[in-house]
Amino acid sequence: MHGTMMKKPLIISSLIEHAARYHGGTEVVSVETDGRVTHTTWREVEANARRLASALEKLGVGKGDRCATIAWNNRRHLEIYFGVSGGGMICHTINPRLHPEQLIYIANHAEDKVLFLDRTFLPAAAKLREHLKTVEHVVLMGPADDEAAALVPGLLFYDDLLASGDADYCWPEIDEDMPSSLCYTSGTTGNPKGVQYTHRTTVIHSIAGNQPDGLAVSARDVVLPVVPMFHVNAWGVPYIAAGVGAKLVLPGPGLDGASLVRLIDGEKVTLALGVPTIWLGLLAALEESGSKAESLKRTVVGGSALPPSMIPEFRDKYGVDLIHAWGMTETSPLGTINHLLQKHEALSADARAKIRLGQGRPPYGVELRIVDEEGKVLPEDGKTQGDLQIRGHWIVESYFKAGKTALTEDGWFDTGDVATLDADGYMVIRDRSKDIIKSGGEWISTVELENIAMAHPGVAMAAVIAAKHKKWDERPVLLVVRAEGDAVSEADLLAYYDGKIASWQVPDKVIFVNSLPLGGTGKVLKNKLREEYGDVLLTEADSGS
Repeated sequence: MHGTMMKKPLIISSLIEHAARYHGGTEVVSVETDGRVTHTTWREVEANARRLASALEKLGVGKGDRCATIAWNNRRHLEIYFGVSGGGMICHTINPRLHPEQLIYIANHAEDKVLFLDRTFLPAAAKLREHLKTVEHVVLMGPADDEAAALVPGLLFYDDLLASGDADYCWPEIDEDMPSSLCYTSGTTGNPKGVQYTHRTTVIHSIAGNQPDGLAVSARDVVLPVVPMFHVNAWGVPYIAAGVGAKLVLPGPGLDGASLVRLIDGEKVTLALGVPTIWLGLLAALEESGSKAESLKRTVVGGSALPPSMIPEFRDKYGVDLIHAWGMTETSPLGTINHLLQKHEALSADARAKIRLGQGRPPYGVELRIVDEEGKVLPEDGKTQGDLQIRGHWIVESYFKAGKTALTEDGWFDTGDVATLDADGYMVIRDRSKDIIKSGGEWISTVELENIAMAHPGVAMAAVIAAKHKKWDERPVLLVVRAEGDAVSEADLLAYYDGKIASWQVPDKVIFVNSLPLGGTGKVLKNKLREEYGDVLLTEADSGS
């Protein structure tokens, strides 16, 4: 007989089983919606997840049924992640920051059968309830609560539901290609689209994305995912943390800088993950509090490009390595992460720092390429810009219920980003294809212009859009939220570009605003800005100014 190897399915319950068996006493810290901090362990999280899977089966929730969550990062949400998927159902995280019409569309499109929600979202759920056509059970994530029960008829309570589950429930062995979770894109144009992950893709993403040149989380780490659990499964961090038995700190609703400083110092956090706006708030809070965040060694930044000035500030003031990463809902999300190669050790500190500004290179499991408008593959020379495409083990093939492929004819997914690639795979996002400015036939990157503006001390937030122009077709316009108490002028900011970019790329105009419109994932809604300010240069030309 030929030699053979065991074959065990790659399923999500295997991650939490490992955490409970070999890291059972490791803490899971959770900030609840009322601000209380609770401490539990991986052993208790796994036991509660099994009880939950059993309780849902008793409610008549079957394999493949969608169970939605509208919730913060907390212990009960973590139990739902593993209990729902581990039981063969599909965990559907919904972004509460979306418009009510989009929330209704998403829940109905997904045909959610159960809706779990935190107390914060109860009033909204009470209003939306009549529009949710397929939801049979609404579960408040907490103990029994008479006031809450009066708001939503038939409301169930999570803690009661757990108590009804069997403590000796065994995880079913399910097909690794079965769907495990469902996330929708943020839908800045048109309706959000669903991306359905499988057990196999999630487990492979957890392993391959956590290599030493990936997130590199170990059992010795204390991990703080500030990225929400409703945003691409918190970048896969709950699964990765379970797979290695890391201490997990879940921040609840308080994502302000001061709350994060307290958590980082109080729980000795070593790794935190989030979008750039979170880290701007953290830097301000560290400065104000005098904390040195001594335990914090690394932060991973994704979601949008980070201001280059942030890297040296974290490094020089706090000894924290700021690591750029890139991905999207369609990529589970990890597409690239920025770690240096051995050959880069010989470079100067400035040269290494320049490499770290990009989005990094793909881990094993994904491939990247850039193509022109005709689909012709472009050279990977670090200079040529093209449409970024990706393929791999955890990349979308078709959207949920779409009935057609989302891929090119030769099997690649078009990301909608414009990027450069070099021979080592280092990728730099130059822009979103819908945001990049074409001025007189030449391309101008809004990301580059924003990064320069954000480095000015008088700027709190900045966005650049393409405004229509009679001669050049499009020209850049810079929208700025001033730093508190600062009176930076248009002339100051335009002069700040001198020597940093070609003079023809400098914005034509600076407009000061009180705030920028943000979408559900914290990204600036440039489509809204284009609607409001896209004709501003035409208007000025017509008025002769």
